[in-house]
Amino acid sequence: MTKRIRRGAVIAAAGLLAAATACTGPQSTPPGFAGRQLGAGPEGSGTGGGAADGARAFTLVASGDVLPHSSVIDRAAVDARGRGYDFRPMLKGAAAAVSGADLAICHMETVYGRQGGPYTGYPAFKSPPEVAAALRATGYDSCSTASNHTLDDGADGIRRTLDALDEAGIAHAGSARTAAEAGRPALLKAGKAKDAAKVAHLAYTYGTNVDGPPDGQPWAVGMLDRDTIVADARAARRAGADVVVASLHWGTEWQEEPDDTQLDLAQALTASTTGGRPDIDLIIGTHAHVPQAYEKVNGTWVVYGMGDQIAGAMVNEEGAREPRGNESSMARFTFAPPSRKGGRWTVRKAEFLPQWFDPAAGRVIGLGGHAADGHGRLRETRDRISGVVLSRGGAEDGLVRGE
Repeated sequence: MTKRIRRGAVIAAAGLLAAATACTGPQSTPPGFAGRQLGAGPEGSGTGGGAADGARAFTLVASGDVLPHSSVIDRAAVDARGRGYDFRPMLKGAAAAVSGADLAICHMETVYGRQGGPYTGYPAFKSPPEVAAALRATGYDSCSTASNHTLDDGADGIRRTLDALDEAGIAHAGSARTAAEAGRPALLKAGKAKDAAKVAHLAYTYGTNVDGPPDGQPWAVGMLDRDTIVADARAARRAGADVVVASLHWGTEWQEEPDDTQLDLAQALTASTTGGRPDIDLIIGTHAHVPQAYEKVNGTWVVYGMGDQIAGAMVNEEGAREPRGNESSMARFTFAPPSRKGGRWTVRKAEFLPQWFDPAAGRVIGLGGHAADGHGRLRETRDRISGVVLSRGGAEDGLVRGE
């Protein structure tokens, strides 16, 4: 369980406008541009939009909050057999879908503590840095790091988290160690082909659980702000992005229906265009702890909330056990290239993959396709998740449950 307080508690991250131009010259790869990322040289510069000739379709997978409560940390210690912490067995059930995608995005909700600990769960999280290696082993390429817990251990927590993700080879978006880092879009390659699409990953949170950012670091965490997000998306496009993905940490905890802020911001962001082309191609949401709907808004897919991919046995705001806190979905979208240079990449196939995290065993269990048909409880869980995901008419726009 996390605590929802102080909306707007940190100042919005710096815009990318100036940085987009600065990134076009020959430079060394900056921190945070790991995974299947682009360098900051000529390959990552331009007007975006992809070349119609030779451009390849790609599949993107995104998943919900990774939220290591104390029980999750204890489970990882057991799985490590006395050698630190091993989170890989927890994520094994998601590995096939994650590693099978051309590009995979996670949400790292908590910050990391010092190597060797101490580590803490709710309310101020400090997770073992071994989480990063497990995410990479599972197949993730980039993680959003903007959440209400991003400042649980101040600037040191951000630094340790991003350092560990860098070491693991995972890109990140949403928090930063320097102003320059905050001003660079995370540009990723969707696959290994030379002509693979360029994808920008941006991330923002509604607020944090502390009163403000670290002294002198207003850029430390990206904040939800329509104008900032649009400006960053446009700058990422100028830096070469064919597809712009925004991870938004938003919504009301334990509420399956998107709240008014989510609905209003989704409308505003998907309505924003440049030259007749949407500035943002996909919105993926986290924070509510329960699955929320997928919906096409102004022609753009919005995943209001994916739920918690990893979390301990959850308790809601009334103190009652809340099994929905261990239910989630993974989003899988197949993007097709435009028919003309500078056109929009379109979603050719939209899928959701129901998941359940077994808090007793500490394992992610995939419920996609017919995997849960012969198991009453798992089938009920799968069908409940599916009902929520499809509750805003996604099926009419082609959304299906994936295998």
